[in-house]
Amino acid sequence: MNYSDFQFLLFDHKKNGVLLITINRPEVMNATNARLHWELTKIWNVVNEDPNVRVIVITGSGDQAFSAGGDLEWVESMVGNPEALNNTLKEAADIVYNMLSCEKPIISAINGIAVGAGLAVAFIADISIMAEEAKITDGHVKIGVAAGDHAAILWPLLCGMAKAKYYLMTAEFVTGKEAERIGLVSLCVPRSELMDKALSVAQKLGKGSQQAIRYTKRSLNGWLDQARPIFESSLAMEMMCFMGKDAAEGVAAARAKRPPVFPSTLK
Repeated sequence: MNYSDFQFLLFDHKKNGVLLITINRPEVMNATNARLHWELTKIWNVVNEDPNVRVIVITGSGDQAFSAGGDLEWVESMVGNPEALNNTLKEAADIVYNMLSCEKPIISAINGIAVGAGLAVAFIADISIMAEEAKITDGHVKIGVAAGDHAAILWPLLCGMAKAKYYLMTAEFVTGKEAERIGLVSLCVPRSELMDKALSVAQKLGKGSQQAIRYTKRSLNGWLDQARPIFESSLAMEMMCFMGKDAAEGVAAARAKRPPVFPSTLK
């Protein structure tokens, strides 16, 4: 693949080998459909093999969202569909593993709401810089499925088990300032300063010792490698939930913009 093959990702090459990637579905707050989800598995190998790229910055188009989770139509197509779920399970793992195996540092500039697969990209990035005005939530339990994508492998390392369990089981939104306070993100700045800060950090990395920076990333990712069985289990449990009645109700409630009444609460 090459850059022209991507439909929903925009590319802007900066000096010192910095590549700015923009998730570009602004009409739906950069939500992931099937095509974008697939593209987010493929781009990391492309940039890893590009000798002109030293550092990647990824952000969302517009001011509202980094990526507002999965397109409801796409998510709905997975409910009760083993074949679709098998494909999604593979892609969800590929996003995480391909970002981790990309030897070049990845910076996320979280400009707005980040949920689901979009949040996985934002948080698996090596350095995460979040706008004060932005909000994030894992969001899975709101539609009746277990927290998968990235949360089990990463959140306990970032913010500790107590905070991880609280936010992943309640799906409450976390603001930029709170995310920085509890260690979920590297830095938090006003939205007006976000891109300048992200690109400034990227330029610093682009001018640094590439071997030293890349080996440091590889070494630190050893902590995440240890959690691989936990991650694989969480993905399987998430997909299993999509076969149940709670997921069907969760998606229906999201479509109707009403609170869900999960069948599992009626027993």
